[in-house]
Amino acid sequence: MKVIEFQDVSFSYNSEDALSGLNLEIEEGEFVAVLGPNGAGKSTMLKLILGLLKPKRGVVRVLGFNASERRKFAEKIGYLPQRDEIYVEAPLTVSQIVKLPMLAVGRRVDDESVRRVLEIVGLDDFSKRLFSELSGGQQQRVLLARALLPDPEILLLDEPFNGVDVPSQEKIIKVLAEMSSKGKTVVVVVHNINPLLHSVDRVVLLNRMVVAAGKPNEVFSEKNIIKAYGTSIPVVICEEGYTHPLYGDHHG
Repeated sequence: MKVIEFQDVSFSYNSEDALSGLNLEIEEGEFVAVLGPNGAGKSTMLKLILGLLKPKRGVVRVLGFNASERRKFAEKIGYLPQRDEIYVEAPLTVSQIVKLPMLAVGRRVDDESVRRVLEIVGLDDFSKRLFSELSGGQQQRVLLARALLPDPEILLLDEPFNGVDVPSQEKIIKVLAEMSSKGKTVVVVVHNINPLLHSVDRVVLLNRMVVAAGKPNEVFSEKNIIKAYGTSIPVVICEEGYTHPLYGDHHG
């Protein structure tokens, strides 16, 4: 079943196209990585799914609803924004950070539900710790727990590995893979595919529109890389025979 659909979608910031003629379908239970150069429209794509932005042209559908009907599906989406969108210095405990979005919309949250999602990310003993005192990786895991709290059908993550240590990165990937195996749809925007290479079902190479989508070894041809990035990026071949770029400093 299709849970996310972009039908000829375009979006502009101040008359400059961020997305143009985007067509994409994501199926229930898929684990999808989205990557592309800076300004490719990756974060914009997530915000269109969330209904936070409205397309200039075309239609975005989420769980069968037009994305403009956000109130009908908002609680079925868990969202982890980029770290620079999170104010990390507020004097709040981990438990308070996890509960905050639900409380903001008038939903009651019991302590057992908070403990359950913190246990999933390996931080069940951290509920009373101040969020600001945690490492970057621990903070990101807390924010993932927050996204998991409403038991969403769709998980959207925007650059979840920025500033994250390797153990936390591995834990986050493990959690996302487990969510996907349970039928949750996971869409992750990344600038480096390497950590996720063996976990994702599909890769979407984006540059204002879909350059290529499919298995990593289908997507990462030199032709597609040049089309997306405007240059040929060094390529390595991993032990399974996938060909994939080393994205280095190509953030987006």
